[in-house]
Amino acid sequence: MGPKVPDIATFVQPTRLLDVTPDNPVFHEEIFGPVPMIFRVADEEEAIALANDSQYGLGGSVFSTDIERAQRVARRLDTGMVAINQSINNQSGVLFGGTKRSGLGKEMGPHGIREFVNSTFIQVPATV
Repeated sequence: MGPKVPDIATFVQPTRLLDVTPDNPVFHEEIFGPVPMIFRVADEEEAIALANDSQYGLGGSVFSTDIERAQRVARRLDTGMVAINQSINNQSGVLFGGTKRSGLGKEMGPHGIREFVNSTFIQVPATV
């Protein structure tokens, strides 16, 4: 774990969790804070499968020196947001929201506005 924080603090020091296994409860949690879990995998397919093996899908990051490969991997992640070679930062007007059990829809941007609109299909009989 990270360094000790003062008792009066309400923050967590940036902390990396290494070699977390599925039998550890934190493996199945959606952590809101600077606490990435770092895993060793054999290949790209295993990395994608591990990333998608979660009941949550708010966001993720892909780090690579090959941007095309990073974009290909990003498209296969079951998350609402993916950042490449950086962490996700919330920008004004940019879609924000997750998949699975991470939230109840999208916010911000045109997709976010559609979350507050009820569309209605109206069928009119064809005239002869």
